Amino acid sequence: MNDHGPLSDVVVLDLTRALAGPQAAMMLGDLGARVIKVESATGDDTRAWGPPWAGAEVTTGSTDGPLDSTYFMSANRNKESIVLDLKDADDADVLAALVRRCDVLLENFRVGVLDRLGFTVERLHELNPLLVIGSITGFGHDGPESGRAGYDQIAQGEGGLMSVTGTEQPTKVGVPIADLLAGMNLAYGVVAALHERHRTGRGRVVRTSLLSGVVGVHAFQGTRWLLGGEVPGIAGAHHPAIAPYGMFETATVPVQVAVGSEGLWRRFADAVGLAADDPVFVTNRERVAHRDDLVAAIEGIFAAQPAEHWLDLLVEAGIPAGKVRSMDDVYAWDQVRSQGLVLEVDHPAYGTLELTGSPLRFDENRFSGGREHHLPPPLLGEHSASIRDWLADDSPPDPQL
Repeated sequence: MNDHGPLSDVVVLDLTRALAGPQAAMMLGDLGARVIKVESATGDDTRAWGPPWAGAEVTTGSTDGPLDSTYFMSANRNKESIVLDLKDADDADVLAALVRRCDVLLENFRVGVLDRLGFTVERLHELNPLLVIGSITGFGHDGPESGRAGYDQIAQGEGGLMSVTGTEQPTKVGVPIADLLAGMNLAYGVVAALHERHRTGRGRVVRTSLLSGVVGVHAFQGTRWLLGGEVPGIAGAHHPAIAPYGMFETATVPVQVAVGSEGLWRRFADAVGLAADDPVFVTNRERVAHRDDLVAAIEGIFAAQPAEHWLDLLVEAGIPAGKVRSMDDVYAWDQVRSQGLVLEVDHPAYGTLELTGSPLRFDENRFSGGREHHLPPPLLGEHSASIRDWLADDSPPDPQL
């Protein structure tokens, strides 16, 4: 099915919906795995999370014909779709047949739901001892709050991320970062388990959660409390432990500056006309302690010229600096397109679409994720017949060791 990619010999059964699980499955698909997405008759919830839509409404204003949200399109490329009712005995048999044929099963049901459907971990491994099972929950698979439903914004708040994000009040990140982190964590855990089964000859269960993803990226903010005894507050547009490092107003639009060493500080100060040896700013320790004064001094200088002037000057001085780009500017940027971060796919209902690409490339391969041909996000049940035909094959290949 897949002609390129490190995981081109792997088949993934994707029982997930919304974003965290589909993100994990899509990452495996980007790497070449065949991903079979199981959906209910109404489809993944995110198909209806619009507007905007990927369908006819985009160009004609009409809602005739199929419509899928652009949200759904962001997390479901490189997948096939089959419709199954997992409470129906015949469809449950189809799922069991898929389990036997696949290398990986991904699910993000609430704790206990898959068990109640008759597919406990024990049964799944009876059907296929080599199966790697990847599971995402909101707050963990055990512990006192394991039964809570998981939604991104709730996890961002409960996991502390919102407490350090924003300028005047706690603010969520502009993308569903808890979902995305959980998906990324599950994908790399699954790849590790696939590698391990070459040695053990058995699959295992990989578990993560939205809460784990958020807490797992606390980085220095976590150790500020655990080791330093400081409760971090809202960070705003400036780094809490490095200065100057953040966003600065100019005569036109803001610029971003990252002065991450004493050598860079001296070059930056010389370039913009500050005194590098001013006792108030002479080391990073002093600059952090007097950040408000430093920001005011820099913005007082930057107010005299437009952003382009300062960006040119800073680049010439070797100071890391950049714009704050809008999304349309990002996707028009030739550097983004040079990295394979925009994919073009042909969709059976919507025609040619541009999608965000994989962040990975291999060797000198220009292909996003390492695979040459990317599949568009599927229509609901688009591959039901072909997948059932595949299951009817009398001599199915064994899952890949």
